[in-house]
Amino acid sequence: MLWAILGTAVHKVLESAQSGPEQHQEQWLCVPIDVDGKTYSLSGIFDLYDEATGTVTDWKVTSVWQVMFGDYEKWKLQTLAYCWMLRQKGYEAHRGQIVAMLRDHQQRKAKTESGYPPHPVHVIEWDFTEDDFAQIEHEVMWWFKAVAVAETVSDEHLNPCSHEKRWHKPDKWAVMRRGQKKAVKLFDSEDKALEHMDWLANQPSNKGRGLYVEYREGEDTRCQSYCSVSQFCPYWRKNSQDSKNSH
Repeated sequence: MLWAILGTAVHKVLESAQSGPEQHQEQWLCVPIDVDGKTYSLSGIFDLYDEATGTVTDWKVTSVWQVMFGDYEKWKLQTLAYCWMLRQKGYEAHRGQIVAMLRDHQQRKAKTESGYPPHPVHVIEWDFTEDDFAQIEHEVMWWFKAVAVAETVSDEHLNPCSHEKRWHKPDKWAVMRRGQKKAVKLFDSEDKALEHMDWLANQPSNKGRGLYVEYREGEDTRCQSYCSVSQFCPYWRKNSQDSKNSH
């Protein structure tokens, strides 16, 4: 929980910072969503909303790699959703901003490595279009309709979360060398791994000596370590038990 504690501490400090009259901090939004006559609620707390610029800002404590990989899609959707919710309340919100605080930033690398963030604080911004708002409204309605359907289905018949939402790591086959822990090379299929091992065995430099193929079972990282309701999930109960039995 170390990084969660750090993130909470940073938010607490920024929350207490002075803001202008047109800036709103840490406010709770709740928007009613109607699905076939039944009303649900979409709620959330934005970090900062500036009425003057129509900007929703969210502060993130994250790693340098998040910025270097440019993995911003979830952040974009989050600020877009807050803007959409504010618009439902009559506010003019059309811009998203992420202020990413890079907990592992190294000044030396910033000076010597290409593509490395130059500063420990990195700002990412988006100007949202009407098409963006139509997209997020469609997604919101889709998810609440899925919730409405799920409420009528027993736990055993619920569809499991997608691979992406389970943070799924697929099965791998590793070409290994005896006496070494690190794989020579990883493959998505056993056939490809065996083919590569055979190819190495036929090389004149003895690269094929002591090789074997090791199966590495994939895992659902989120289910295993980060999901607070996995103990109730039929998919996870079955798969975690199957994994224990296989060993």
